[in-house]
Amino acid sequence: MKGTTVIEERMKLAIVIGSVREGRFGPTVANWFAARAREHDEFTVDVIDLAGLDFPASMVSSPDVEDFGQRIGNADAVVVVTPEYNHSYPGPLKTAIDSLGGQWHAKPIGLVSYGGISGGLRSIEPLRVVFAELHAMTIRETVSFHGAWGQFDEDGQPRDPLGVNGAARVMLDQLAWWAWAIGEAKAVRPYGQKVAA
Repeated sequence: MKGTTVIEERMKLAIVIGSVREGRFGPTVANWFAARAREHDEFTVDVIDLAGLDFPASMVSSPDVEDFGQRIGNADAVVVVTPEYNHSYPGPLKTAIDSLGGQWHAKPIGLVSYGGISGGLRSIEPLRVVFAELHAMTIRETVSFHGAWGQFDEDGQPRDPLGVNGAARVMLDQLAWWAWAIGEAKAVRPYGQKVAA
């Protein structure tokens, strides 16, 4: 059909859980989103829980940094699931992001936030600036949960699945478009390569 692109192989989506605090709510949100992403016909999913990784404060290489770097580098797109701490995002998430360089280049990034009355939205705006500096591109669509602890039932499912599942689908569709488009562009010309004079 004209105007339809067939993607023969699923793209790799890394989902990063940005909170490492004891008692955190991040895994509930991330598990819900990962289930939506697995239902999407264009992605395979790799959930990366920062609580299970150790990032040295000195930013020296370590097995966990290398593992994180390989998983981000192999991903065609990344989604960061983050709470809002003091009008921003968690420090350990910043450490993890800063531990890498080129793995972020030309990578589309989706953002899922959760928190109190603001839904964690104040955590994702500063992330956009950080990812821009790393040559990554955050997509416009986001998913956010205000009063997140009351938005999910005891089984970790949203109490309003229609609205949030729809928002997740819109974001995943946009993320898939960018991941595919960037992948096609990089196949023709690797990111950062200069055009021959």
